[in-house]
Amino acid sequence: MKPDIDISRSIEPKPIGDIASNLGLKASEWLPYGQHIAKVDRTVLERPAKNKNARLILVSAITPTPAGEGKTTTSIGLAQGMAKLGESVCLALREPSLGPCMGIKGGATGGGFSQVYPMERINLHFTGDFHAITSANNLLSAMLDNDLHFRGASGLDARRVLWRRVIDMNDRSLRNINVGLGGPLQGVPRETGFDITAASEVMAILCLAENADDLRARLDRILIGYTPAPERKPVLADTLNASGAMVALLSDALNPNLVQTLEGVPALIHGGPFANIAHGCNSVVATRTALHLADWAVTEAGFGFDLGAEKFFDIKCRAAGLDPAAVVLVATSRALKMHGGRAKTELTEPDADAVRKGLPNLEKHIESVGHFGKPCVVVVNRFGTDTDEEIDVIRKRCSELGVAFATSDHHAKGGEGAIEAAKAVMEQAKSSSAPYTPMYELEDSVHDKVRKVAEKVYGARGVTFTKEAEKNIADADKLGYGKLPVCIAKTQNSLSDDPTLLGRPSDFDVTVRGVQVNAGAGFLVVLTGDIMRMPGLPRTPRACDIDFRNGQIEGLQ
Repeated sequence: MKPDIDISRSIEPKPIGDIASNLGLKASEWLPYGQHIAKVDRTVLERPAKNKNARLILVSAITPTPAGEGKTTTSIGLAQGMAKLGESVCLALREPSLGPCMGIKGGATGGGFSQVYPMERINLHFTGDFHAITSANNLLSAMLDNDLHFRGASGLDARRVLWRRVIDMNDRSLRNINVGLGGPLQGVPRETGFDITAASEVMAILCLAENADDLRARLDRILIGYTPAPERKPVLADTLNASGAMVALLSDALNPNLVQTLEGVPALIHGGPFANIAHGCNSVVATRTALHLADWAVTEAGFGFDLGAEKFFDIKCRAAGLDPAAVVLVATSRALKMHGGRAKTELTEPDADAVRKGLPNLEKHIESVGHFGKPCVVVVNRFGTDTDEEIDVIRKRCSELGVAFATSDHHAKGGEGAIEAAKAVMEQAKSSSAPYTPMYELEDSVHDKVRKVAEKVYGARGVTFTKEAEKNIADADKLGYGKLPVCIAKTQNSLSDDPTLLGRPSDFDVTVRGVQVNAGAGFLVVLTGDIMRMPGLPRTPRACDIDFRNGQIEGLQ
């Protein structure tokens, strides 16, 4: 097959006005950003929905491997398959971050004949949402340091500042820095650092905000630091009177972005928190807009079910009142071979036994879907090297577990290749009626919330809390934040907090080394393992392959 970028350029996209019109949008409800991108006015949610019984489909996956699972590609293919069957469907996906795009992972617009268009603009600067989030975050940082410089009314202790700057790039050299150096006129010297924009609390706030008023209220609640000891009183962002300007910077970014798939299916691409260090879901506004304008909304959660999907239910659905009708678990025989012990270089070799040995990872994720009380459909994203015997191993095990199963060839065939999967998903979704069951109650202690997720979703034996984590939890409880949901930052490469443990690990404990309060977003960030909020670039970044020649971008994947 041709490279993804060449396939994307080979199609004749529809004008964005046609996509908006087919979605039922009035001319006053969308703003064009060129010929093929638009912003949808969030006030569209104030008018009656197309179908008050519209169904939401959540796409998740098994534990990711370097072999690739294709969760975004499957989401796009599934929506195209539904459209082929004559269904009214709209995608709601996350925006790509420049960090992975230039780093090790590459872009996030799907692949083959199941992509969103235009892939170059979506993967790069798109409509500037990430820039707006970065600017709003760093405005608060600048106003915070300005308050320290002029000894403002906040009373903030420079040694107890929690708020950090962000940049939408993988840059390990910025993880820990000193600012305010150079003398009295240059500010107050202190230690701080940068996170990646996708891990910013402002990103989480934008993605969870109901509207501009809710956005402002959440920004005001951000915990930026403490006053000096012995009082150590919390200092919130509203003390700096920054939220008005922050909302102004974010006003356009709060509106979802409308694009299309290669087959003209509408797609809302909005918000991009990572799932290993944030909550991993696109915006509430975009998901609700997709449900508001179509009969089916297809969305995804980041990485495996243990990360993005758990947070989708326990954070996003809880906050926004959403409830998926069914969950799709994406798997590949290649990934299961890796979980079964085969090396990445051996995955094109037929090996049904290795697939069988890798099945426990899939089984654990199926169990986790069951904990939330939702019907599950296992969709195998087929590769050209897959054998019928390998596929039958997965099909047979799903049959034994009483789980719906389908294969999909959407990468090579687009929507036509996903019709079997679309039928299976719709059948399961139409049989679902019971609301989801949360993994924990908000009244549970922080310790119990983390234990329930670790033991039920990760399969852990138990949880160990370091002294620093215990202190963080005690502080959160004292300040009244103990009833917030937990957002566990954990490696995406394993069900455990050890990235080297593939398959279905057992007899392991999860170690919590710290807990951070994200009061504006409305959750506690629980840090495990070596997970960091600022990734680094690999030895040879993908940026080395990207170029601009003869008026076109080259090498973008």
